Amino acid sequence: MEVCHPLTIPASNHCPAIEMLQHRLSLLRQSCHELHWEDYENELNNLMALAEQEILSEDLQKLDVNEPSIEVKGTVNRRVAQNHQTYQSAAGPVRVKRTLYRSGSGSKCIVPLELQAGIVEGFWLPRAAKQAAWMVPQLPPSEVTSLLALLGNMKPSASTLARLPAKLSERWEQYLEPFEYILADNFQVPATAVTVAASLDGVMLPMKDGKRQEKRDKGAAEGKLTRGPAGCQEASCGTLSFYDDLGNRLSTIRMGRMPESKKETLKQSIKNHLNKVLEQKPGLTLVKVADGAKDNWTYLSSDLPEGHEIIDFYHAAEHLKKAFDLSYGENSPKAKEKFKTYRHILKEETGGIDKVIKALAYQHKKHPRRSKLKTELEYFRKNSLRMKYVEHLSKSLPIGSGVIEAACKTLVTQRMKCSGMRWRNPGGQGILTLRSLVQSDWFDKGWRLLSVTYRAKISGHNGNVIPFPNKVDP
Repeated sequence: MEVCHPLTIPASNHCPAIEMLQHRLSLLRQSCHELHWEDYENELNNLMALAEQEILSEDLQKLDVNEPSIEVKGTVNRRVAQNHQTYQSAAGPVRVKRTLYRSGSGSKCIVPLELQAGIVEGFWLPRAAKQAAWMVPQLPPSEVTSLLALLGNMKPSASTLARLPAKLSERWEQYLEPFEYILADNFQVPATAVTVAASLDGVMLPMKDGKRQEKRDKGAAEGKLTRGPAGCQEASCGTLSFYDDLGNRLSTIRMGRMPESKKETLKQSIKNHLNKVLEQKPGLTLVKVADGAKDNWTYLSSDLPEGHEIIDFYHAAEHLKKAFDLSYGENSPKAKEKFKTYRHILKEETGGIDKVIKALAYQHKKHPRRSKLKTELEYFRKNSLRMKYVEHLSKSLPIGSGVIEAACKTLVTQRMKCSGMRWRNPGGQGILTLRSLVQSDWFDKGWRLLSVTYRAKISGHNGNVIPFPNKVDP
């Protein structure tokens, strides 16, 4: 069957924008040999974008409702005004006439056109909003504006881009529990996965409301140095990673939260996702990996199902190095020699943790007044049951928390700790939520859930209404 190029198909509905595009395109193509090819490409892009803007304007206008009254979510709203509004599309600005309604004196106006099209935050057409929501978590708003200027068409300001994640975050948080349930319900555990590893950790983040000056003044009054991360609070990250029978990582679900007491929301999210994973594939071996922080292990041991508990080997090695530095002198040849020997023993020899404890106990006996050496000895004694590295490696289980360390770096540090950056919770959470969706390969599904909340059915008007989904297409 012969397929016609769209521009050769007659406009059966008499679309002025298409007719104008065909005319302008014909003129442009006649002069293409006179232009630098990049200039020709730019002109062609501008022409297509202008036609798209005009088509969007025409079709958006059809979604307007101009009746004395309408009903939205069981509430009657009466017509109060009409005006023109410019919206941001992926092709550029789109201007339309719209009708405003209000349920009563002092109530907020609603716009049927916006509710039926799913206009995001009263400004963004859905496709443009999705593009901006992907870009801003990856780059600072000023860099996004430069990128968009290079690409052409959409030209929102840096301040407009900066506000979007915070607004999206407020809405996401309203539906956090059902959204996470739907995402988890639609997640497919990798077919070859035999192990799932749960981890959590934190990273200090500079905050705008972190009482920076108050902390500095207090430190100065107590005679402490006023340098350092005053005004920082701990953002938290969580991961669920899937491994095959050879110990190869297959995929990872990443989660990030702004500072909050005891990481409560993050812990609940990890638990909810893990429960869904184990419902889908009950035979998975559960491994819990973290550093030695008490709060992490209270949660991992008590709140999650039973599984293998492993202190991250590289954190353990850091404590081992510190212990031998305290015994023989920091970075001395003897300290380096002993560290190398016992690091191998801890990781590769059966009963390695017992041999490490015995060696450190001997050093503590020789140097009983070195309190920090005793602290390191107690660290290994306390966590000895979580340091059976030979046993875990023989079963191809992960023994390192590199995945969660990487999550802290890629979710938080790379985007949110650039020079001069300070954060408040709503804006920061917007970045972390969107960035987590991107890095978990859930962005399209998450955006679909979020964008639907900007739509509503207008009673008595046959618009393209999209209902709130119970599931997301895989």
